[in-house]
Amino acid sequence: MPAMSSRGGSRRRTMNEINMVPFIDVMLVLLIIFMVSAPLITTGVVDLPSVGSSRTQPQHVIQVIVGTDEQLKIKLDGDQDPSPVPLKALAARVKDAQKGDAATPVVISADRNVKYEAVVKTMDVLQRAGIQRVGLSVKNGAPADR
Repeated sequence: MPAMSSRGGSRRRTMNEINMVPFIDVMLVLLIIFMVSAPLITTGVVDLPSVGSSRTQPQHVIQVIVGTDEQLKIKLDGDQDPSPVPLKALAARVKDAQKGDAATPVVISADRNVKYEAVVKTMDVLQRAGIQRVGLSVKNGAPADR
């Protein structure tokens, strides 16, 4: 029996440290994989308008004006005074004003105090009617009251 106890007394010590070598090896392999694959990833190309081409004004523009009382008015190039139009007849009036040219832009101008919902509703009516070039009019420069 004493021989057994002497053999059992030589136990292995538990390791209190973590072996970092496998962790570092895995991280280096991942780093190499990312370094090799990064140049192969294709990015999407976005065509942005240049400043020079955006300054040219189209010759024929249809302007839809949304007033503070949410009443719509339509203004063509030669008209001095905009003519009132109901929302239901807006798409038909704009198509008549385009005269078959779908490339004629439609610009929506709204007062600062108009509800956003009224502007979006106007855009929605025009886009559902198949009018392609619908945009918003903006004021250049910094806002006066901030």
